[in-house]
Amino acid sequence: MRLFFFVAVVCANTFTAQAQIYVASQSSITFFSDAAIEDIKAENRQVESALDLGSGVVEFRITMKDFAFNKSLMRQHFNEKYVHSEKYPHATFQGKIERVSTVPGSYASTATGKLVLHGVTRDVTATGTVDVQPGQVRILSSFMIRLVDYNIPRPQVLWQNIAEEVEVKVDITYKPQ
Repeated sequence: MRLFFFVAVVCANTFTAQAQIYVASQSSITFFSDAAIEDIKAENRQVESALDLGSGVVEFRITMKDFAFNKSLMRQHFNEKYVHSEKYPHATFQGKIERVSTVPGSYASTATGKLVLHGVTRDVTATGTVDVQPGQVRILSSFMIRLVDYNIPRPQVLWQNIAEEVEVKVDITYKPQ
C-alpha cells in the first residue's frame, strides 16, 4: 500500500518538479541458499516497484507467497516455517540509488535504504548497475542477507539445510509511467 502512496505522491508532483517516474515492467528477485545438504533457490517475478529517475528514489514490494521453488514442499516450508507469510506477507525496500543518470549508458551504483523482511527493518547498502536506455531503465544488484538479522529461524535438527546467509539478486526493468 505504501508503494502505491509513493507512486501517487510522486505522480502528483510530476508537473511541478519534473519527476521522471518509472514503474516495473519486468522483474525478478531471486534468493539462493548455499547449504551443506541442499541448495535452495527461489524466484519472484511479481515485484511492484517504482523509480524516480530524477532523484534516485526507489521502492519495491514483493509478496512472499509469490516465490516459486523447484519443490512444492520447499515453498510450503518457506512460507509456513521460516518467513511466516501469513503474519508477514510482504518484504519492502525504500531507498535511494546514487549516481542515477537520465543519459543513456550503464552506471555502477549503490543503493541505500531500509529493507523490511519478516517484520524487521534494517539498513541495507547494495552495489549494482543501472542501465539507462531510451524508454527503459534496468537495475541489477546482488547482496547477502543474514537470516538472524531478520529473526528468520533456522531448523535446529536440519540446520545444514539452510545457510546462515542467503544471496539476493534483483533484476528489475522499468518503463516510464
